[in-house]
Amino acid sequence: MRVVIELKRGEVPEVVLNNLYKQTQLQDTFGINMVALVDNQPRLCNLKDLIEVFLEHRREVITRRTVFELRKARERGHVLEGLAVALANIDEFIETIKASPTPPVAKAALMDKSWDSSLVREMLARVESGAGGSDAYRPEGLPRHFGLQPDGLYRLSDDQASEILQMRLQRLTGLEQDKIIGEYKEVMAQIADLLDILSRPSRVTTIISDELATLKREFGQTKAGARRSVVEHNALDLATEDLITPTDMVVTLSHTGYIKSQALSEYRAQRRGGRGKQATQTKEDDWIDELFIANTHDYILCFTNKGRVYWLKVWEVPQGTRASRGRPIVNMFPLQQGEKVNVVLPLTDGFRSFPADHYVFMATAQGVVKKTALDEFSNPRKAGIIAVDLDEGDFLIGAALTDGKHDVMLFSDGGKAVRFDEEDVRPMGRGARGVRGMALEDGVSVIAMLVAEDETQSVLTATENGYGKRTSIVEYTRHGRGTKGMIAIQQSERNGRVVAATLVRADDEIMLITDKGVLVRTRVAEIRELGRATQGVTLIALDEGTKLTGLQRIVENDANGDANAGDANPETNGD
Repeated sequence: MRVVIELKRGEVPEVVLNNLYKQTQLQDTFGINMVALVDNQPRLCNLKDLIEVFLEHRREVITRRTVFELRKARERGHVLEGLAVALANIDEFIETIKASPTPPVAKAALMDKSWDSSLVREMLARVESGAGGSDAYRPEGLPRHFGLQPDGLYRLSDDQASEILQMRLQRLTGLEQDKIIGEYKEVMAQIADLLDILSRPSRVTTIISDELATLKREFGQTKAGARRSVVEHNALDLATEDLITPTDMVVTLSHTGYIKSQALSEYRAQRRGGRGKQATQTKEDDWIDELFIANTHDYILCFTNKGRVYWLKVWEVPQGTRASRGRPIVNMFPLQQGEKVNVVLPLTDGFRSFPADHYVFMATAQGVVKKTALDEFSNPRKAGIIAVDLDEGDFLIGAALTDGKHDVMLFSDGGKAVRFDEEDVRPMGRGARGVRGMALEDGVSVIAMLVAEDETQSVLTATENGYGKRTSIVEYTRHGRGTKGMIAIQQSERNGRVVAATLVRADDEIMLITDKGVLVRTRVAEIRELGRATQGVTLIALDEGTKLTGLQRIVENDANGDANAGDANPETNGD
């Protein structure tokens, strides 16, 4: 039977086929009940017992079939003997029939007379020396006074006489007579062969072997070795991913750790100047920290502060609507006590195949940096793996995907920054500790790691007393790694310690966070661009005893970037 399934446009045939395997009996497994009826009693058998019982069953089947065929051959041979006798005495048969007033009288006349047939006599003489003699060729239950008699003459039985009376005149032609005689000889040979099968068990064994070989030729593998039906080992052991249609999704991660995904198709193209769609509904004290577009079959690498990395497929991210918050990302991994996810890296575009010429660049609070080839992370494990070996009291503060040709910037809470070429750090294995990226004074730690994209970006730094500034990345000259760095912002009693540094552009927005839970959202364009050695300007007015604890770039409208790159339908003006 051939089943044709027509798919709608856009459907993936492999996904539909895998769903059929998974949800239907298109392919199924079944158990074997190793119980057989042996001597009419059920018995649990092993493989050897089953083979023996099967062979014994085949012997019985072949024997019964042979006995049945022998009975039919004897009956047919008996009829052909009568026709052969009639052909040998055709003129006398015709005269007897013509002289009889009715068919029953003609039938009785034919049976009362003895007939001579040299052909029948010769055929039966040949089998006289065989097993059972000529009696073995007679139908069962045929009385002795019918058939070939001791005097060499033949007496017709009731069945033979009836067949002769029903014989058409066309069978009296020479060709038809030859057919009758030829068939009679073939039946006699068939009877001899069937008798031989019943008398020799070795013949039965040979027939069993020949029939199995015939089955193998007809239904087994072809001469080229290919099966007629394709066998897919463990075809039913389908991963959930096999049932997921590849789709582009918008993945969002909020500042408080809520993650979700939405289909990119929900973000329709808008003309320039459109207001865009809100990616997610967040609480007043939350905002979108990470937003990216990835395929459902892409991986997301999630790094924790304890230097471990966990894998997450985009299709595993819970889907939601723009009004939903998503699911806490900490609930999706077996995190240890005090462990939290602080970096999320989607493997999209050129990173999907874990290329060995791309890297994960990491930095810790104690100024240690490390570069590891991306293919070292190509073997996902549910329990996660170590990405960097941390010293006592150290923790991971940043990680980024690079091609090995970027500049890396490290910022300390002491107001210093160091910029160096990524090639200054050689690739190391996952279990390595790393090398010094920045020399730190006592009590100072690294708070941010930035990977520069181009020279048009600016670095926004913020201090705990609410001051900050925007400085062109060009002013941060390149030095060797492991140095104390240059001044990023003038540290003073007014400013306090540096709490955040991030790369921004003029059209970005940022969120300022205080230790009292106060949030202030502002545009980067409102912050004046100053030189490195300056103290900066006021970013947020703080109450006495309040400190600025963080600064984050808001990315909630990035999902519309691709759609808004060119003019769409000018009449479509967004939501």
